[in-house]
Amino acid sequence: MNTRITVIGDGGWGTALAMVLAENGHDVTVWGPFEDYLQEIRSGGENHRFLPGVPLPDTITWTSDREQAVADTHHYVLAMPTKYFRTIMESFAPLVPAGAHMVSVAKGFDLETRERMTTIANDIFTGAHVAALSGPSHAEEVARGQPTAVVLASSEAPEMLQALFTNRMFRVYTTDDVIGVELGGALKNVVAVAAGICDGIGFGDNTRAALITRGLAEITRFGMAMGAKEKTFSGLSGMGDLIVTCGSQHSRNRSAGERIGRGESLETIMSSQQAVEGIWNCQIVNAIARDKGIDTPITDEVYAVVHQGKDPREAVTSLLSREYRPE
Repeated sequence: MNTRITVIGDGGWGTALAMVLAENGHDVTVWGPFEDYLQEIRSGGENHRFLPGVPLPDTITWTSDREQAVADTHHYVLAMPTKYFRTIMESFAPLVPAGAHMVSVAKGFDLETRERMTTIANDIFTGAHVAALSGPSHAEEVARGQPTAVVLASSEAPEMLQALFTNRMFRVYTTDDVIGVELGGALKNVVAVAAGICDGIGFGDNTRAALITRGLAEITRFGMAMGAKEKTFSGLSGMGDLIVTCGSQHSRNRSAGERIGRGESLETIMSSQQAVEGIWNCQIVNAIARDKGIDTPITDEVYAVVHQGKDPREAVTSLLSREYRPE
């Protein structure tokens, strides 16, 4: 069935999902904030800033006009970086029809309110049905049609949204654990920054494996304290996304951490890379953990390195010298 779908966000992930949806025969429009850049995409057939070298299908419409983007649309993919999520969604609120179906694919928290993205969308859009989609899914690989599996979380009718996205190379599983799927996607970015720091220092595979394993334990502990289901974190949005983000050449969070480990300044890194959610998220997770008494040693050390200037090697020493305990 052909469905009209609007993707709000012209970054790599929004573009890759637009390609998946277009391949499935849907009528897809992508909204982006800068008309001059969208004109480059239209004329060049490529999103060279976010997905260089990937040819785009000419069936996708690109627009910076909000009214054009939402015309006759009841299905939306929310793909703005978390830093800009609330502001952009509020600008669409008067135009989006009540009861719209939405899928948030942004991974992180609101910097001011510490809220998850589905919570923000539910607050902004009247009567909206908001789901979350996450998992090990680098935009570069999805856009090139490499086999990918993700999970879509919704408290109501996830099968309808599952059918919109699923095809022979993009498999979508479902769950009702929206909290767990969103937290897995957000917290793995923090652990990936830590993994990158260790790579930048020059540590090896043993270090990364230990960090991923203990990182998953930390994510699970935090998630359960926030109301998520434990089993969610052994799935695609937990273990799966954590593995790929901590080890992939495509991971902006791992790459940023590696540069920190090599001694580059945060200002230089953030000015030269696309959105690095783990840099923003670590301070929020750290604050929530302190308020709720959740033990998050890896997050605490990433926060100390990134925002308090702690030497990365000292941070590793702090983790290794913690009190002895059973696994």
